[in-house]
Amino acid sequence: MKNNNIEQRDNFGSRFGIIAAAAGSAIGLGNIWKFPYMTGLNGGAAFIIVYLVCIAFIGLTLMLSEFIIGRRAQKNAIGAFKKLAPNTPWFLTGWMGVIAAFVILSFYGVIAGWCMEYIVRAVMNSFAGMSPDEITSSFVDFIGRGGKPIFWQVAFMSLTGFIVVSGIKDGIEKYAKILMPLLVAIIIILDIRAITLPGAGAGLEFLFKPDFSKLTANGILMALGHAFFSLSLGMGTMITYGSYISKKENLGETALQVTIADTLIALLAGIAIFPAVFAFGIEPNAGPGLVFITLPNVFQQMPLGYLFSILFFILLTVAALTSSISILEVVVAYFVEDLKMNRKRATITATLAITLLGIPCSLSQGAVPLNIGGMSFLDAMSWLTDNLLLPLGGLLIVAFVGWVLGRKEVEEEVTAGGIKVSYIPLFMFLAKFVAPIAIALVFLNGVGII
Repeated sequence: MKNNNIEQRDNFGSRFGIIAAAAGSAIGLGNIWKFPYMTGLNGGAAFIIVYLVCIAFIGLTLMLSEFIIGRRAQKNAIGAFKKLAPNTPWFLTGWMGVIAAFVILSFYGVIAGWCMEYIVRAVMNSFAGMSPDEITSSFVDFIGRGGKPIFWQVAFMSLTGFIVVSGIKDGIEKYAKILMPLLVAIIIILDIRAITLPGAGAGLEFLFKPDFSKLTANGILMALGHAFFSLSLGMGTMITYGSYISKKENLGETALQVTIADTLIALLAGIAIFPAVFAFGIEPNAGPGLVFITLPNVFQQMPLGYLFSILFFILLTVAALTSSISILEVVVAYFVEDLKMNRKRATITATLAITLLGIPCSLSQGAVPLNIGGMSFLDAMSWLTDNLLLPLGGLLIVAFVGWVLGRKEVEEEVTAGGIKVSYIPLFMFLAKFVAPIAIALVFLNGVGII
C-alpha cells in the first residue's frame, strides 16, 4: 500500500507545467472580471500604476514566501507549519488557509457556474435584440432561480474534481498545459477585435493614460488588496503548489514568471474590455455587472459579436477552472496527508462538502433570502475571505518567513541546486517590514478601521 511519505509525493514534471499550473491558479475571475471593473471605478491608468507597484513589492514577496514554505516543508498548508515550527500555534495559519480555500471555492463555483450558463446563452444567441434593461432583467432572473444556477455550480465543481482526482502530474499539470495556452489564445483574439473597433482609442487611453486626480486613498488600498487577491495568495494555494516543486527549480524565477503572467493577463483583459465598452458609449465603471450585463450588450452591437461573446465566456470559464483546481487541491492535500485519505476519496469528499456550502451562496442571490449582517450569504462569504482570512493569512505567512524561518533557511531554499541569487537582503527587508505593514493596512481597511 502506498503511504504518504515525502519521497512518494506527486510532483510537477516540468518547468512549463509549474508555470502553467501556478499562473493558472493566479489567473482567474479576479483578473478578467474584478480587475477591469476596479480599474473602471478608480479612473483607469493611475489605478493600474499603483497596482503594478503593489504587485512588484508586496505580491511577489508574498508569493515567494509561500513557495519557500511549501517547498521547504514538502507538506500541505497545515502540515508545512507543523513541520517548520513544531509545537507552536503557527499551524493555525495553515488552518486559516484551508478554511479560506474551502469558503472561497464555495462561492467561486457559483459564479463560475454563471459563466457556463452564459456560454450556452452566447451559443444560442440569446442576447440578440435585447435592450440593456432586458439583459439586466435576464441576468437577475437567472441568478434568482433556485435550480438552474445550482445545476451549473454542480457541473463546474464536478469538472474541477475530475481534474484534481488524477493528481499533480497527470491531473493538474496535464490540464494546465492545455487550458493556459487556450486562455492566452482566446484573450489575444479578443484583444485584436477590441482594438480594431472604431472609437477603441478612448478605451486604450483610459487604460494607459493616468489621471491621478481620480485616484483616492481608498483606490490605493483597493489596488493593494487586489494585488494579493489576484495572485491567489493568503489561502495556501502557493504553499501547496510550492510543495510539489522540485529542489532543482529556481523559486525566485518561478515566482517572478507567475507574477508577470498574472499581471499581463489582467492588463490584456482590460484591453479586451475597455476599448469595446468605450466604442459603444457605455460607462466603464459598471461594477461587477460589467461581465454579465454590460458586455452582452456590447457584443450584440459589435461586428462578429456572436463569435466573440462565445469566446469571452469560454475564456471566463477556463480562467475560473485553472484557479478552482488549485483551490480544491489545498483542501485535498490536507485530507490526503493529514487525514490519510486516498486521493479519490479526498477529492470526492472535499468537492461534495464545498459544493454543499455553495448551494446557500447560490440561493441567496434571489431564490431564498439568506442574509448575514445585511449582506447576501454569498456576499458575506466573500467579505469573510477578502477582508479577514486572506489578509490575515497573508500577513502571518510573510511574517513567518521574515521573522521565524529566518534568513539562513530562506537562503538555503532559494539557492537549492546551486542557484546564485542577489536579492536576499531586499526580500528579507520586504518580508519583515514592508509587506506586513502593507497587508495590515488592507486588513484594517477591509474591516472598516481605516
